[in-house]
This record gives sequence, structure tokens and C-alpha cells, in this order.
Amino acid sequence: MKTLLRTLLYLALIVWLGAEIFFPVVAATAFSTPNVDTHAAGTIVGHLLRVLHGMGLVSGMVVLALLALFPAWGIYKPRSVLAPMALLILMICCTVYSQFGIIPAMERDRMAAGGAIDTLATTNPLTIDFNKLHNRSENVELAILLMGLATVVLVARAETVKP
Repeated sequence: MKTLLRTLLYLALIVWLGAEIFFPVVAATAFSTPNVDTHAAGTIVGHLLRVLHGMGLVSGMVVLALLALFPAWGIYKPRSVLAPMALLILMICCTVYSQFGIIPAMERDRMAAGGAIDTLATTNPLTIDFNKLHNRSENVELAILLMGLATVVLVARAETVKP
């Protein structure tokens, strides 16, 4: 039973981090195809980012719940799960911020630009704000990925501490 629960824990982490790792590849591919319609590519990437966030929130809650219960089940020592749980909470908060803060603001800028942000001049306030939000989104996703990798290391370390 312990092996099954650990497997579920690692699978949830793999799903979230795997999506975080491969999302930039998908986004780059969407924008690098010949004769790309940047509006269509942006729409696809935006939709995929929402899916990524949904997967991350579900996976994060599963991992958080398992880590909270593992000490009671004698799988990990209570202190060994505190740091990974703190990182998971930060990852979930960053995901929520991106999903419900950054993405809607970018969408407002895009809609105010008439649906396609790239039709405006780079000096237009909407374009400037959109690009600022886009950079923030990239930084938030990078932070989530780095915290996720640190979480994997801390969970693996918890495996070595005898319950």
C-alpha cells in the first residue's frame, strides 16, 4: 500500500512538472511554424496554459494531501514533509495568480486591442502592458518549475529519513 501511495505522489508530481517542462516547447512550436497567424497561435497557447494550470492545481492538491497524510500513515517523518509542502503551497499560489490574475489581464489587453495584440505599435500602452504581463507569466511559470524540481528533491530526501 505504501508503494502505491508513493507512486501516486510521484505520478502527480511528474504530470505537473512534465507539463511545465514541455509547455515552452509547444508554445515555441506554435509560434515558429511558417506563415504563422500569431493571433491563432496565441489563442492555442493561452488555451493550453489554462489546461496546464488545471492539471497543476489538481496534481498539486493530490501531492499536498498525500504529504499531509503520509506522516500519520507512517510513511514519512512529519518534519521531512514540511519543506516540500511549503513549496507546493507556493507553487499552487503562483499557479492561481497566473490563472486568475495574469491571464485575464492579458486577455483584457488583447480584447482592447481588437483581438490581436500584434496589430498595435510596440509603443502602444496596451502592447507594453501585454508584454509586461507576458514576461511576468513566463517568470511565474519558471518559478513554478524550479520550485517543483526542488520539491522532487525534498520528497526524495524524505524517502531516506526513516519514519
